[in-house]
Amino acid sequence: MRTPASTEVTKLLLAWSEGDKLALEELLPLVYRELHAIARRYMSGERPDHTLQASALVNEAYLKLVDVRKAQWKNRAHFFGVAAQLMRRILVDFGRRRHYRKRGDGVRPLSLNEDLAIAAARTTDVVALDDALNLLADVDPRRVRVVELRFFAGLTVEETAEVLNVSIDTVVRDWRLAKVWLHRELEKSGAT
Repeated sequence: MRTPASTEVTKLLLAWSEGDKLALEELLPLVYRELHAIARRYMSGERPDHTLQASALVNEAYLKLVDVRKAQWKNRAHFFGVAAQLMRRILVDFGRRRHYRKRGDGVRPLSLNEDLAIAAARTTDVVALDDALNLLADVDPRRVRVVELRFFAGLTVEETAEVLNVSIDTVVRDWRLAKVWLHRELEKSGAT
C-alpha cells in the first residue's frame, strides 16, 4: 500500500476546511495508517491490559477531529500534530477517570524512546508526563508543541518547523531544552 503524498493529504484537508464533506470521506483512508502509528506510540507506554487499544484511540481522536468546527488545516503535519495532541488528551482523561495516581497504581510506565532521551533506561507514566508538559506549557507553550509534534506525532524537525512556522534551528533548540526541562521535572516528581 502506497503512502499518500503530503500534497494529496494537504489538498483534502484544505477542501475539508472549506466545507467539502466528500474530502473528509476521501481523507480517512489516506491518514488512517499514520494515525494508527501515532496511537501505537502512545499505547506502547500503557499497561498491557489497558481497555483502550490503538484502534479505539484512533477512532476516539477521529471522532473529535471530525467534530472540530471550522478547522483551518494548514497542511498534513498540522493535522497530525492536532491528532497527536487529541490522543494525548484522551489517554490522560481516561487515566484520570480511572483514578490512577501520579506514581502508578497499576499503570505500566511509558518508555520515553531515544528520540526523547530524557533519561536513558528511565520511564514515566502518561499522567506524570502530561503533568510535566502542562507545567512546561506555563513556561513555554511552543516547547510543548515541539514535544507533541516530534515525540508523539513523529514529525521530523523540518515538518515541526513548518507546522509551528519557526526555523529548524528553533525547533532543534526547543527540542533539546524541553528534554532537559522534562527530565528535571519528572525527577522532582519521582516519576522517573
